[in-house]
Amino acid sequence: QMAKSGLRFTQAYSGAPVCAPARSVLMTGLHVGHTPIRGNRSLVDRSRVPLPDSAVTVAEVLKDAGYTTGMFGKWGLGEPGTEGHPNNQGFDEFYGFLNQRRAHDYYPPFAWHNQDTVWFKENEGGARKTYVADWYFKRSIDFIEQHHEGPFFVYLPIQLPHNKYQIPDLGLYDTASWTADEKVYAAMVTKIDNYAGKVLSTLDSLNIAENTIVFFTSDNGPAKLSQGNGYGEFVDPAFFGSRGGLRGIKRDVYEAGIRVPMLMQWKGTVTEGSESDYPWIFYDLLPTVLDLLDSKEQLNTDGVSILPALKGEQPAARNYLYWEFFGEGGNRGLFLQALRQGNWKVVSGYTHLAELYDLSKDAAETRNLCEEHPGKCRELQDLMHHARTESEHWPVLANP
Repeated sequence: QMAKSGLRFTQAYSGAPVCAPARSVLMTGLHVGHTPIRGNRSLVDRSRVPLPDSAVTVAEVLKDAGYTTGMFGKWGLGEPGTEGHPNNQGFDEFYGFLNQRRAHDYYPPFAWHNQDTVWFKENEGGARKTYVADWYFKRSIDFIEQHHEGPFFVYLPIQLPHNKYQIPDLGLYDTASWTADEKVYAAMVTKIDNYAGKVLSTLDSLNIAENTIVFFTSDNGPAKLSQGNGYGEFVDPAFFGSRGGLRGIKRDVYEAGIRVPMLMQWKGTVTEGSESDYPWIFYDLLPTVLDLLDSKEQLNTDGVSILPALKGEQPAARNYLYWEFFGEGGNRGLFLQALRQGNWKVVSGYTHLAELYDLSKDAAETRNLCEEHPGKCRELQDLMHHARTESEHWPVLANP
């Protein structure tokens, strides 16, 4: 419904193939070779690195412009008492999780409201009473209703469907001829759909849909859980067609690891049912917000404002899109990189050979063209090499 009433980007990308760096890219407007957080844990000491005070986030920009700001869900960019806490990064109100691993459980013993721990005693002893995603989602709707008369910003990073397959009820899928985990997975995705629908209907009921821009996206491609993770079986991304025929999964810099949905609604401005093939990426959010605010603030970002696309025009051309990832899971020990320029995409790190693909003809990345186009392959490799800056916590020479 959101795609029918708004704009769909057909070539949209997350900033990284896992959650913490993707969210850092989204908040700071810097690609993963520049943003402060480049992995879920530091390669040096395995700590969870917080966003530093020096980072400028989307929330800080909007708060400075007079917006009331709220964040509801999974943060992953700063532990309790650190400079990376949401309240220290521009958010007036915060409900949810600081640590992304705690967001694996949907019936947790506690969550957070700003600096305070909220204990769910009703979940003690393995009881399933308070479904935490419902808990913080309700507060996001309350926030919208309380602040709708003034400018507000809501960041709603819903944790579903992530790791544990847990749901209060299976709904439509109770009698489906699937495995138990497949039914729960489907019900969790449908719950996201219901949340999105509730947000949109709330804007309509408050008569602010024409004054409100809504973005809907995901932080990485589909995952395939290991049978040995203690969370049950696994749902193969192929079962629901989650990869869309593309190569890879979460933690890959191939297309299926980083290509994500991207929908935008702005009633009365965005043409209903429109599409754009402009390659949108997470670090475009901050420059787009600056453009919407007509801000004169000069911030260092790697992105491009996609405000023209909302009005049916083509955004400014960009030189390249860039990703990197210090491998985890099945890619442990690898330093993966990818760069897209136009329809050309170069990938390195999986083997000692570089890979070159023409996405206009081979979006599934099945045919390596480096031998056929050695000049282009070397050109993009050189560009990729110089795209990043060194990081204290994610040095290239470290052993993941």
